[in-house]
Amino acid sequence: MKIKVIIGSLILIAGLSVQSHAGDPGVSKGAGVRDIKVTSPARDRDLDVTVWYPAAASGDIVPVGADRIFQGTDAFADAPMRPGTYPLVVFSHGSGASIHKMAWLAGKLAGKGFIVAGPDHPGTTSGDSTPEDTPKLWQRTDDLSNVISALLADPDWGKVIAADRIGVLGFSLGGAAALELAGARADLEAYARYCETYPDMADCVWFAGGRGYRNREAIEVAKLDLRSVDKARFEQSNLDPRVRATVLVDPSLTLAFDEASLAGIRSSLHFINLGDPETVPVSVKADRLAGLVPQATHSWIRDAVHFSFLPVCADGAHEFMQLVGETDTLCTDGSDRTRIELHEELERNVTDAFQRMLEVRN
Repeated sequence: MKIKVIIGSLILIAGLSVQSHAGDPGVSKGAGVRDIKVTSPARDRDLDVTVWYPAAASGDIVPVGADRIFQGTDAFADAPMRPGTYPLVVFSHGSGASIHKMAWLAGKLAGKGFIVAGPDHPGTTSGDSTPEDTPKLWQRTDDLSNVISALLADPDWGKVIAADRIGVLGFSLGGAAALELAGARADLEAYARYCETYPDMADCVWFAGGRGYRNREAIEVAKLDLRSVDKARFEQSNLDPRVRATVLVDPSLTLAFDEASLAGIRSSLHFINLGDPETVPVSVKADRLAGLVPQATHSWIRDAVHFSFLPVCADGAHEFMQLVGETDTLCTDGSDRTRIELHEELERNVTDAFQRMLEVRN
């Protein structure tokens, strides 16, 4: 959720002049990548979905997610898939970002034997996001369930996906959506009270800010009264029983989830917070939630910050942000450890969690 306040204007500008920057040295080992369309009946439009998968190391190499601010992560475009069947992980990006910015992790998971598929969520993605659309988690959860259904029904993807081993990975607002897919239900009044109590939290600033984005242009919007959100839809169950494992990184809405619904979750969950217990904002601090879910674990990525989950910044990113009058917060982590080092710990943490929860052998 915190991405939105800072990243919106930067992504609009960065997207005008995309450059190819290699990510970590070399290509994500054995990772193929393919962009597909998935029809969304609920949205009456197609979703842009990117799929990473275990692939033969052949074909054209593309730097997924590269722009003026962030390095891309190389993968083999449309490479042949390695023979076998693989677990599916659907991936929900943070508010105001895009699934391509998650390539640094998705490619690693693909190299480890997972098929990873993520949509860009209309209304809360880069260049297309508004305060009004942000709390509509029922749209994000429908996107994710719809991607699962479409891939399982597809004659090519369906035969390589292990339908009994499906997981969800979510970051920030995507983490809140992933938690709802596991069976959690949010309370609208609790969310409104949270913003009244913590008006300086980034999501609450966003709701009060009067700014949004459409067609990659900034627009003026009215301040959002959270109590005007459709209460029935906000509080509905979005459980997808096909999901066996969920990894949630700095999930938003942590103070808005109904405790009884958390206690009723029967699938396996792993929460990750970026930072130390004393530094993680209350908006995403998840150790309390983990304690309420029967089969949940929790870990801290010490010295990280919320933006450490974004890609490694490109050469010249600091200078570019100064040029457009922005701070370099997107590229600043919480310690002497580099973002690459923090990513390495995150990759191990996420991969180990999914391998354990989905019973995947190395």
